[in-house]
Amino acid sequence: MKHQGWYMKVAAISAFIGGSMEFFMIKTGFYEKVTVLESEKKSWENSEEAQAMRDALNPWRNREAQQENES
Repeated sequence: MKHQGWYMKVAAISAFIGGSMEFFMIKTGFYEKVTVLESEKKSWENSEEAQAMRDALNPWRNREAQQENES
């Protein structure tokens, strides 16, 4: 391969940058914060308030099912 040395340098630099980013995210507590935010989001999405909002924003979602049952 003609440019193997260049590819190895790019791979090494990319691995170093990726490792640095992971180290930064671990040290700053990024993953813990994301876990908390995702759990809050899922609990809200499963709440009755969220279901009421979905129903209010899409009043036609049950019409197709009702029309199929009537036919």
